Amino acid sequence: MISRTIVVWVLLAVIGVSNGILRGAVLVPRLGDQRAHVVSTLVLCALIIVVALFLIEWIGPRTVLEASIVGLMWAVLTVAFEFSAGHFVFGNSWEKLLADYSLWHGRIWVLVPIALYLAPRLAFRLRVM
Repeated sequence: MISRTIVVWVLLAVIGVSNGILRGAVLVPRLGDQRAHVVSTLVLCALIIVVALFLIEWIGPRTVLEASIVGLMWAVLTVAFEFSAGHFVFGNSWEKLLADYSLWHGRIWVLVPIALYLAPRLAFRLRVM
């Protein structure tokens, strides 16, 4: 189950990076940064749920707890990747990386790790139970 969890996470990472590229290339010029942020965050959350619905049986959790562990792994891997690549590869400051999590400034990126955590559990309940 762990190796399949990681394989699906890699797929989700590709989807997430593609979403970010699309946001910068298409949405920001048309909608502005804040609206593009909201739209792309919500689209990514929906895509996470769709992927979980289609692949939860293949991943193979046998209980709601195991499905929750899948989600926890996805969320932790994503945040670790986002902050390590964002800082060490792309040179962003820690402050800039944390800014997307600032609900007080209209940034709703925190929904992505929440969706990553909850999607496998939801998919398990809908598809497996």
